[in-house]
Amino acid sequence: HVHAHAHAHARAMSSAKPSWQRRRELRKAAAEAAAREGGESAARRKAAAKHAMEVGAGAESVHIGLFVALTTYLGYAVLVAFGHLRDFFGRLTGASRYFAANRRPPAGYAPLLKDWENFYTRRLYHRIQDCWNRPYEGPPAARCTRVLERVSQDGNYSLNQSGEVRECVNLGSYNYLGFADDWNETCRDDVLASLDAFPPSLCSGRFDAGTTSLHRELEELVARFVGKPAAICFNMGYGTNASTIPSLAGPGALLISDALNHTSLVNGSRASGATVRIFKHNDERALEQLLRQAISQGQPRTHKPWSKIIVMVEGIYSMEGEVCPLPKILEVAHRYKAYVYLDEAHSIGALGPHGRGICDHWGVDHADVDILMGTFTKSFGAMGGYIAASKDFIAQVRRHAASSVYGTTMSPVVVAQTLRAFRVILGEDGTNIGREKILALRANSNYFREGLKALGCEVLGDVDSPVCCVLLYNPTKIAAFSRECFKRGLAVVVVGFPATPLITSRARFCLSAGHRREDLDRALKMVDEVCDVLKLKYRKRMTG
Repeated sequence: HVHAHAHAHARAMSSAKPSWQRRRELRKAAAEAAAREGGESAARRKAAAKHAMEVGAGAESVHIGLFVALTTYLGYAVLVAFGHLRDFFGRLTGASRYFAANRRPPAGYAPLLKDWENFYTRRLYHRIQDCWNRPYEGPPAARCTRVLERVSQDGNYSLNQSGEVRECVNLGSYNYLGFADDWNETCRDDVLASLDAFPPSLCSGRFDAGTTSLHRELEELVARFVGKPAAICFNMGYGTNASTIPSLAGPGALLISDALNHTSLVNGSRASGATVRIFKHNDERALEQLLRQAISQGQPRTHKPWSKIIVMVEGIYSMEGEVCPLPKILEVAHRYKAYVYLDEAHSIGALGPHGRGICDHWGVDHADVDILMGTFTKSFGAMGGYIAASKDFIAQVRRHAASSVYGTTMSPVVVAQTLRAFRVILGEDGTNIGREKILALRANSNYFREGLKALGCEVLGDVDSPVCCVLLYNPTKIAAFSRECFKRGLAVVVVGFPATPLITSRARFCLSAGHRREDLDRALKMVDEVCDVLKLKYRKRMTG
């Protein structure tokens, strides 16, 4: 139980000596430990300086050359400069759609949006917003997604459907195990049968009239699948983190978070009121240094021991495709008696020989991870999320997490879909389809990643990860890449600031078990053409 950590630290710090003397001794011990590692620490500092211009901490780091860095910053500078010029003349003439009289706040009212926040939307995002929120019809199938085309008559300020449909190879959806492709064969009968016994919505929260036998069955199956005593399910993946973290930590606790953790973890940590510290992405040495300092110094100002320390990491980082070095993280966390909160949103179902996530991938006992979180959106063709841990902890979350107490419960239809997907993965449907899906996803992911590298692209992502990214860098190439791919029949996701660092805009590809080898070859051919047009082969040439 998480409260045990408070007692462990209290015992470690208790003594007949005055508190100031205990703190002095702890600081001295920490300094001696650091001195013993002096040579190693110096080497680490030297390595950090050397890699200050590198991104990614996976199997292969990507070096950002001077030419790329300068042209990328120049691109943003030009966009910002021209944006301010347009704002100036727009305010001066009153002809701008953003500064017209009917868009100003009433007399005496402050504007709802800050000027700089709105500047980014009106002068950068609106110019390329056609690259996102594209509507489609039918399932988000990997092999063929029917995307509805849109046109704009006002410079991308608004978009309207043209009535045309474009069929695309889908490399943008979280359809990891391909349930969107074969749903009629693998899941349809069980899901539709649930409507005979349950309504589409229970119109209630879990504490009122929102728990059915299906919900109990799903929580028991999740706990069995991830090797934990108990689990609780929520109707939203983002809300799982955002509401669970405040229920397990508060003032006096310390949350140590990976630098590239998802927004849901970040916002949940902020809402908890706990102290939050960040360690370098996937760097267990940086984590150890931070833990040692935090324990020896204690809480700010008072230097009291922390009530608990929780290390928060992800199985697969969704914007990098990089896999957490879980055995190293666990070794450090256990050495310093810190709990581990593991977000498996992108790894559960997608990693490991049995699809049981990052623990399965590394051969780590699930019992070594204190709190497991995951979502049903990616590998299970459903929606929602779960927390799996000890029975006492799950009981605490069930009583105190806002999504559990106040949120509406998962739709029984969605629960039925999730249950069916689990049974397919486990082979409890009487077939070998689940096993074949897991193997196909791994093969497709590695094949496509190696294909991108062979083209000469700068690629992020580790082996076996279903997420891989191609770095675009320059802001003007974000929209160009998306539009050129779409024109050729390839649906992709492009990502820029603030979802990524300013200089490392990228295209993110999500692979699926539903892809066939000919789909991936066709996609690689299209990416090759686009990279030639946009000069994105930075592994071959400095200028791309």
